[in-house]
Amino acid sequence: MKYKSVFDIIGPIMVGPSSSHTAGAARIGRVARKLFGKEPKRAKITFYGSFAKTYQGHGSDVATVAGILDFDTSDLRLKNSLLIAEKAGMEVDLTTSEVLTEHPNTARIKLSDDQESIEVVGVSIGGGKIEVLEINGFTLQLGFDSPTMLVLHEDRFGMIAAVAKILTQHKINVGLMEVSRHDRGARALMAIETDAPVSAEVLEEIRQIPYVFDVSLLSLN
Repeated sequence: MKYKSVFDIIGPIMVGPSSSHTAGAARIGRVARKLFGKEPKRAKITFYGSFAKTYQGHGSDVATVAGILDFDTSDLRLKNSLLIAEKAGMEVDLTTSEVLTEHPNTARIKLSDDQESIEVVGVSIGGGKIEVLEINGFTLQLGFDSPTMLVLHEDRFGMIAAVAKILTQHKINVGLMEVSRHDRGARALMAIETDAPVSAEVLEEIRQIPYVFDVSLLSLN
């Protein structure tokens, strides 16, 4: 992850006290919420490393729940997010783990309701910036600073070319592409950062490609 300006290092407009432990935690929670697509009934949050040791003093717990409620880092409701979640009927299970992780500010978030669930692993790398390292077991490295399209598809020949062809037809430039799969020939997740938002029309064209299961677009900006 590269910082584009000094403001990325200082951090975003936020409810404090820490860009790494508060704003970053909120953004990880918000990515999980946007990927889930709705307010969950249950949220299981596990903190590792520095998050696990300081989450209460630095507000990582309330920040993560605020993100799950789809609050931005500057939303003054952040400090009351646990109470707001309780009033909304959301079950919050917050735990810590002593398992060593590659990054000290790591959070694993599982959101669910009676129909579906999603599990996200994210790290806060400083200045409010984050990287998402895992989505439902797919290993990636995404910051979601640019519009990011996620394409869930069958792992087979020609899938990347088929998606790229549609983007080319609509003159959409790709900044970064990653593909992760569980096993050869099983399901795979294609993540594509674009220089401009992708319209609903383009998303639907990609959704109609054979062996594509789902398409979504996410940006935190």
